[in-house]
Formats: sequence, structure tokens, C-alpha cells
Amino acid sequence: MTHPLFLDDAYMRDADATVIEHTPEGGVVLDRSIFYPTGGGQPGDSGMIQWDGQRLPIATCVKIKDRSDTTSALVPAEPAPLPPVGAKVSQSLDWERRHAHMRVHTALHLLSVVIPLPVSGGSISATKGRLDFDMPEAPDDKEALERSLNALIELDYVVSEGWISDEELRANMDLVKTMSVQPPMGAGRVRLVRIGDETRQIDLQPCGGTHVARTSEIGRVRLGKVEKKGKQNRRVYLHLDS
Repeated sequence: MTHPLFLDDAYMRDADATVIEHTPEGGVVLDRSIFYPTGGGQPGDSGMIQWDGQRLPIATCVKIKDRSDTTSALVPAEPAPLPPVGAKVSQSLDWERRHAHMRVHTALHLLSVVIPLPVSGGSISATKGRLDFDMPEAPDDKEALERSLNALIELDYVVSEGWISDEELRANMDLVKTMSVQPPMGAGRVRLVRIGDETRQIDLQPCGGTHVARTSEIGRVRLGKVEKKGKQNRRVYLHLDS
């Protein structure tokens, strides 16, 4: 099993680890990892691992198919010798890319606040993201939504996390905004991401992704095009302005 260090601290850029496995496809499995594996619309992290004077660029990180635990594999960016099983390695992220994903992901949570409709899908990149809403008609005033979104960002809300049991989530399924992807249950607990605090909580939903610590860290955003993706579906794009 790979311990997901990115859940302990999304700002951890470097860490030591031990190689515990190689996958048949040539991936490297560590006992603990700062690399977020592709999932929930968020891309896997890229970066580097080093050992005994050797370096291996990492293109992405993926969950290992048919594993029910948190085991993930680092995918090399190019054919190269892998660190042997048992080797001690140092891992480092492409931090600018990861941090951009954190900003976009948190901004999309806020987008689901200003557009309080069920979400049927979404994706994240380093410059933009999008959510698909159960929305029969396009928004009447996209500029007003953009102003509301940037106002929430500027209010500098704290972003934190907590955990809820599978049973508690089943009893509170209104927390789940995404219609197409259900939160992973079966491990006994599900992670919740909260925006706001006891004074004013503006969002709370299950999420396994990485996020900034405060909304002001997102920076200014703008809403892009709104695409029709079906009779009941509209795709709304969000872009980082800087």
C-alpha cells in the first residue's frame, strides 16, 4: 500500500520513500508518495525521483487497477532504468503544475457554490477547469456569476478537510454534488473538503483532491464559454487569470 502524503499535506513538495514494487507496465510503486494519482477529474502529478546519483523524470501518477487500497504507481516520462525494489529514493514534485491544479480545483468547488445545481462531470488542468451542470438553459448573466465567484475568492475563506464515515455519508447524500462519480466508499470513511468555518461555511463536499489553504490563493478567475452538452447539460469553463 502507498501512504498518500498529499492528503497529509498538499504543500509537501519533497519527501523520501522506499520502492516496494514495480508494475508490469514499468511503473514505480513507493511506500509513501507526494504524487497525486489521476482521479476525480484532477491529473496525476509529475516530477522527479532520485536515488544513488540517478534520476528518473515522472510523467504522471496513476492508481493501480483492481487495487482497493491507496496504492499508486509513478509513470516514467521516458524509458530508463528503474530504482530497484528496496531502494531509498527522494521524490520531488513539479510544484508549479501541482499548485495550479490546487487553485483550479478549489475554484471549481466555488463555481458549484455560485451555480448551485447538480454536477455531472468535470476536469482540471494547470490553466483552466470545467464543470458540467444539470442545467437545461445557459446562465442568463455569466458576468454576474463571474463577479460572485471572484468575490468569494477575495473573501479569503479557509479551506480545510475532515472525515465522515460511510454510514454518515449514506445518511447525508445531499453532500454529494457530483452525479456521475460517487465518493469512494468501502474503506470505512470518506474525506470531506470544507470552505469556510463555523462562522460561515459556504461549501462542504466529499473530495479526494488537493486544494489551496485559503481561497485568496486562487487568484482572479474568469468564466469562459458555456457549451451545450445535451438537453439537460451545460459545460461551464473556468480560467485562471494569472
